Amino acid sequence: MTATTETLHVAAPRPGGSLGRSVRDSLVVARRNLIRMTRIPEMVIFGLIQPIMFVVLFSYVFGGSMMIGGSTSPAEYRNFLMAGIFAQTVTFATAGAGAGIADDMHKGLIDRFRSLPMARGAVLTGRTLADLVQTTLTLVVLAVVALLVGWRTQENVGKVLGGFALLLLLGYAFSWIGALIGLSVRTPEAATSGGLIWLFPVTFISNAFVPTENMASWLQPIAEWNPFSATVQACRELFGNPGVSPSDAWPMQHPVWASLIWSVLIIAVFRTLAVRKYRSAAA
Repeated sequence: MTATTETLHVAAPRPGGSLGRSVRDSLVVARRNLIRMTRIPEMVIFGLIQPIMFVVLFSYVFGGSMMIGGSTSPAEYRNFLMAGIFAQTVTFATAGAGAGIADDMHKGLIDRFRSLPMARGAVLTGRTLADLVQTTLTLVVLAVVALLVGWRTQENVGKVLGGFALLLLLGYAFSWIGALIGLSVRTPEAATSGGLIWLFPVTFISNAFVPTENMASWLQPIAEWNPFSATVQACRELFGNPGVSPSDAWPMQHPVWASLIWSVLIIAVFRTLAVRKYRSAAA
């Protein structure tokens, strides 16, 4: 009788509209993933080591060989570089998001969630929200390291925070791409590989590390219309960091708006595809 009573209690509908239930369920799943991260600290530590290595290596290895604004000063390149490193860090978190979802699928945890009276999209939303929290922590640590190696901003606090908000929005948007990849493969290892393969051309065919004007002519339009490039350019403007003369491409002329539009569009498209894939994969 006790077991029957508990089962009925779990299955009973909760008060509130579908949106309210979806929000609550998403927060519960996000909390579960955050607790899991604290119990596996190496996940967070390894996630911090890679971007710190990029900061140090790019700053001191390439710092004196890149011409930014007519100067080869390492300090100028360091300020130019950091927006790209920040953006690369938030997008590379995509691979971890995909691997985590693939691991849950592989272990049958998704099937357990399906047996509960919860919103279907809450599992993926909660996972991406937890990844967003981890990305925020990584950005904070990375910003401190950047300040230690000489990175400086020239704008007010509001604009600087706006730049970091755009970075987090881009990272959240890309995490939905990772979610779709994680649902489309069979193992966490395949999700990690699949999540990184496409990220390298996206991040390197951009204005993150070198001015686009130094690229081949046929690559320049690709780099300038890259969503990643729009966010990098927007952050340089909001941070007051040196950059290159923007091209005639609309995203480079209006990078803040371009970054917002790209990120919202990616979320709308890939969240829809990921939730649809989740329903079919778990059916």
